Amino acid sequence: MVKLAVAAVFLFLLRKKMDNVGVIMKLSNRLQLLLTQIPAGSRLADIGSDHALLPTAAIESGKCVFAVAGEVNPGPYQAAEKQVREAGLTDRISVRRGDGLEVIGPGEADVITIAGMGGGLIASILDRGKDKLHGVSRLVLQPNVGEDTLRQWLLRHDWVLIDEHILEEDGKIYEVLIAVPEGQTEAPATNEILYQDYMLDGGIVLSAKWLLRFGPCLIKRPTSVFHDKWRSELDKMGTILRSLAKSELASSEEKAEEIKNEMKFIEEVLACLPKVKP
Repeated sequence: MVKLAVAAVFLFLLRKKMDNVGVIMKLSNRLQLLLTQIPAGSRLADIGSDHALLPTAAIESGKCVFAVAGEVNPGPYQAAEKQVREAGLTDRISVRRGDGLEVIGPGEADVITIAGMGGGLIASILDRGKDKLHGVSRLVLQPNVGEDTLRQWLLRHDWVLIDEHILEEDGKIYEVLIAVPEGQTEAPATNEILYQDYMLDGGIVLSAKWLLRFGPCLIKRPTSVFHDKWRSELDKMGTILRSLAKSELASSEEKAEEIKNEMKFIEEVLACLPKVKP
């Protein structure tokens, strides 16, 4: 009986340990992609960390030596505390409650991740915390919408995109933007080069306005998910057109014409791009 009891305790502790180790395996594809963009040896600040899954995985995988999990809402903050405590990482992950980048001090993190929010909100968080960006060598950002708004913020504040990714998960399409300070040796180009006019094989020229919208890196290696995203955008624009057609306002006709021209241009761009699998 004693041996059986000892064995039962051993199995319980083993399962508990495996549960904690298995956090990395439980990451969604979206979070797993974010994890791959964090350089080894980083000091991470994950803003809007929710359950702190990304910082936990970053520490357990050896990607990071230290991490801050920031949350403004009480529920996710408590969930993050519980996650870190159960993973046994309270000495390496600091869970802090606060708004945006106010949870970190200047120079405390060299990589910042912000995911699962609108691009406008992410841009606002970065803007309000500009003083905390000194010493940060990489931003890994995943906006749910408003990617062009976020790209515009990065461009205006001298951050250059070194890569972009697009993926589909659970019926939703996500874009991940990786940026470094302009002039950093890791940056393959300047923003001036990144957003210079780009000619597609079909002879269509994309200006900076359209590169900001499509993504200057994504447009150069389009995947099936990229095509799906823009087909979906065309559907949304078509819905807006049908709504405008019912309006009697003079401005509606002008807006409808603008949308028709944009849809025509997007269709022409998609027709020029290779249809390849990701």
